[in-house]
Amino acid sequence: MLNKKVIALGALSALLLGACGSDKSSSDTTTGDTTADTTADTTADTTADTTADTTAGGGCLVGVSWFTFQEERYGLRDEPAVKAAVEAGGGEYISNDGKNSAETQAANVEDLINAGVDVLVIDAFDSEAIKPSVAAAQAAGIPVIAYDRLIEDPSVLYLTHDNVEVGRIIARQITSEVPTGNYVFIKGDQANPNSLFLEGGFHEIIDPLVASGAIKVVGDEYTDSWAPETAQTNMEQILTSNNNAVDAVLSQNDGMAGGVIAALALQGMDGTVKVGGQDGDLAALNRVALGTQSVSVWKNTTELGTAAGEAALQLCGNPDPSAVTGTSPYETPSGETVSAILLKPTPITKDNLQVVLDADWIDVATLCQGVAAGSVDGCP
Repeated sequence: MLNKKVIALGALSALLLGACGSDKSSSDTTTGDTTADTTADTTADTTADTTADTTAGGGCLVGVSWFTFQEERYGLRDEPAVKAAVEAGGGEYISNDGKNSAETQAANVEDLINAGVDVLVIDAFDSEAIKPSVAAAQAAGIPVIAYDRLIEDPSVLYLTHDNVEVGRIIARQITSEVPTGNYVFIKGDQANPNSLFLEGGFHEIIDPLVASGAIKVVGDEYTDSWAPETAQTNMEQILTSNNNAVDAVLSQNDGMAGGVIAALALQGMDGTVKVGGQDGDLAALNRVALGTQSVSVWKNTTELGTAAGEAALQLCGNPDPSAVTGTSPYETPSGETVSAILLKPTPITKDNLQVVLDADWIDVATLCQGVAAGSVDGCP
């Protein structure tokens, strides 16, 4: 295999100089030997030795550029699953944390290329800003996986859950509980394509009800960096502008749903306004059991991470993304066709909490904290 560090030098100077900014000091490439911390930045500040031959012995070196560890899932589920799958197949794993910054992530990708990775997995913060980094990897002969967030490039393998369906599921569940009334959309970061996919799913279900007059959308906000505190502020402002006349909230993830519910609680409205989210966060599943959140769409990110690790090892042997097991053609919003693997999401409501218990996703004590015994299945 060609020395990618040598090949990349020319491409990097042309393609990444403008994208990386001056934020390289915050790029921290880590080995996969760190223990996940679900409440803090889960990657340790352990710098990979970029001069060592990390692929000695013929192993496949898989580098992962995570855009954040803000959400619980990444350190608790996604990263351990990718690492375990890579190592189970005889490969090696390194990663770094973009800390919700396009500039930091660009610098991080440069570090991974210079470390000599054979395959690059990118969980993109900004699907457009990351493209020069993808081009630099391609110039170095490194195949790329777009993990959970679309990068519109036919040479990139796209691996995610069906996010339009996630949006549909949230909207279906909430409209089944609140068929009429005032609705609010709390969306993720506008630069992230998942926000648009989820919104598309919302609209497929909601728009006919809006047209009929059954539902009125009284608040519709994007949320920078998907930050729960920003979602709370946005929800507080929406409540104020509507004199608290809100009946339901479609939130695009569980972290933001937590911020929404905190805003509702300040008005004594938690548990009466129906709220949907996604990710299967532990706190969200507890809220489902408590009745303050109606649904959390469970995307089994352990399954997603495992699929990514296995796909990376296949790309190490054959860089053609269409040759990876389980792929099918997927048309992107701009009309590109990419090879994709779309996993199926599962709605979790108070009626099927046993599903996440049976999967060892959550334990009874965490799920049922503060829940009246016997009030929902799964909480004896």
